[in-house]
Amino acid sequence: MKKQKILLSFLFIISCLVLNAQVKIYVSPTGDDGNNGTKKEPLASLTGARDFIRNYKQSQNYQESFIVIIQDGFYKMTSPLYLSSEDSGTLNNPIIYKAEKGAKPIFSGGKKITGFKVNDDGLWETSIFESAYYKWRFNQLYVNNKRATLARTPNKGFLKIEAVQQNIWEQGSGKQPEKAQQVLIFDKENFDLIGVVNEDEKDLIRFKAYHKWDLTIRNIDKIEDDSLAIYTSGKGMKPWNKLKKGGRIIFENYKNALDEDGEWFLNSKGTLFYKPLPGQTFENTEIIAPVLESLIVAVGDIENNKYVYHIKFEGLSFKHCAYNLPPTGFEPNQAAALLNASIKLEAGKNINFINCEVSNVGQHAIWFDKGCSNSVVEHCYIHDIGGGGVYLGAFKALSGKYHTSSIKINNNIIQTGGQEFAPAVGVWVGHSSDNEITHNDIGNFYYTGISVGWVWGYKPSLAKNNTIAYNKIHHIGWDLLSDMAGVYTLGKSEGTVIKNNIVHNIHAYSYGGWGLYADEGSSGITMENNLVYSTKTGGFQQHYGENNVVKNNIFAFAKLYQAQCVLAEDHHSFDFFSNIVIFDQGYVLKGAWDTVDASMDKNIYWNVKYEKYNFNNNSFKEWQQLGHDQHSFIINPAFKDASNFDFRFKTKMAIHKIDFKPFDYKEVGVYGNKKWLSKSVLPTEISKAFDKVVEKNMLGNFHLKR
Repeated sequence: MKKQKILLSFLFIISCLVLNAQVKIYVSPTGDDGNNGTKKEPLASLTGARDFIRNYKQSQNYQESFIVIIQDGFYKMTSPLYLSSEDSGTLNNPIIYKAEKGAKPIFSGGKKITGFKVNDDGLWETSIFESAYYKWRFNQLYVNNKRATLARTPNKGFLKIEAVQQNIWEQGSGKQPEKAQQVLIFDKENFDLIGVVNEDEKDLIRFKAYHKWDLTIRNIDKIEDDSLAIYTSGKGMKPWNKLKKGGRIIFENYKNALDEDGEWFLNSKGTLFYKPLPGQTFENTEIIAPVLESLIVAVGDIENNKYVYHIKFEGLSFKHCAYNLPPTGFEPNQAAALLNASIKLEAGKNINFINCEVSNVGQHAIWFDKGCSNSVVEHCYIHDIGGGGVYLGAFKALSGKYHTSSIKINNNIIQTGGQEFAPAVGVWVGHSSDNEITHNDIGNFYYTGISVGWVWGYKPSLAKNNTIAYNKIHHIGWDLLSDMAGVYTLGKSEGTVIKNNIVHNIHAYSYGGWGLYADEGSSGITMENNLVYSTKTGGFQQHYGENNVVKNNIFAFAKLYQAQCVLAEDHHSFDFFSNIVIFDQGYVLKGAWDTVDASMDKNIYWNVKYEKYNFNNNSFKEWQQLGHDQHSFIINPAFKDASNFDFRFKTKMAIHKIDFKPFDYKEVGVYGNKKWLSKSVLPTEISKAFDKVVEKNMLGNFHLKR
């Protein structure tokens, strides 16, 4: 009967159409996928609309343009929307999945949790049938559209590891052992803070240990009270990011840790506990657990040149996508690059996301993986994400039809990421070229705002000709990870331009917290017309690289050093000219400046508080005698109010001396109506918390100030 009804629906629609007409298909939360797709008899899901289009195209000998009009409401997704080459549109006849005018449809991969009661401890609790009988578990929980905290110890800050022993079981051929056991030993004070772990929770409890630029998440094999030791096993430790004495660690996912408002825990018997926030009642609280691990998966057939073409999503919200931690845990990896994404595309061309939202997800939001090109993410609101925002390209240098290129990421708000996986970034560009990342607001991440390149050193890289322009990147790093930046680059990147960005409030746990960071092998990159201020360790840092150009930038108010470089090599490293460096504390330059092959000239340096200038332990005169900055000046650049971050010029007399060309930094960031602009402003409580973290962190660095 269902097939007959669909066939009759086709015949009905065909009778109403002429050749090359536009087919409108309606979807409603009260619809039915057996309906005919009209406004009176709408379908119920994206998958239903996809199947309708598939069947329609198979029944016709001509190509139509399809618009799937999605009505307002909440759509519970029972499976991801899978798209293949047969679901493609064409250049003249695309397939569009679009919100009805005025509608804000939400597609959820989660399950609403109900049936709570208050137990004797004042906690909300409910038994979840699927968890009790089918062992369904979830690692995230969303309460009133916000991520709740999985029960953890300590609630703030970290425990400290006293010592680590590693027993290698299988070395393998790499530097990192294939299999090993680690024994984490604590002093009594830290060990006692873990508290009691019930017998039926020992398979659930796990730890997160934070390294320089990544983290380890592991389940626990054994807790040994007598020796104050925790046993875990899996991969061996990476030599460059070990578990070590003094390392920061938290424990989570056990009942005894459920002691703060807003925390939750799901026990092994399928009972969910939640400690409500003040003012929350059963009536005013919605609790959703994510079920699906993907929301959209579009995969073409690269080998046979069958791509997914010409599909647009417009005005849709995608929420509640799960990341389920495997039994092996999560091994350290930079930029959390081994995570999945809620929306994953492979071999897709002209796939566009316009005015969409992705939030409340456990992993990355959107990933254009191998073989993608000529696609757009524009005016999208990506926030509260467990991983990163938008990822482009693959880990390996895949050329030809496997290469990802020409993706435009424009006018998006990408904020509050890394909530589950701190190393994740706002926008990640792996082996991908000719992309435009422009006019985005990227804020409140723990590692890096934009990361470009995926080769350490001078091996072949395909991350070339990328444009990073007019982005506002801010409140990055906090005091959690190190060796990070607002904009971070790797490898040979000829033709890549980083220009007209504002980068500010960048901090790090220990070293790092740079504005613009040319890491290992970064080469052929131009950094110009950027305003960088309020960083920890410098507005600019180059580890090592070749033939980079740093010109016409404003670097202001770094706390320790204004600029750094690390390694001198047997080639020309970079040019640094026509820049303004203004500060009130710290070194001017620190690192290998005396030996690196760099051209530095026509710069302004200005200390707004003191007459002292430390150029890598040289005075300015001594610095010039070494052959640097022959036509540079210690002179007030005449900003209108630099102390309050107004970097417009009162007069241009000083900057004319160094051929500095003013740029309008008010054009930076997102653009559009007032509502869209206001959405990009971080809540005051976040920016204030960031400032407090910075102030506290800097107390441990007072001896470095000059």
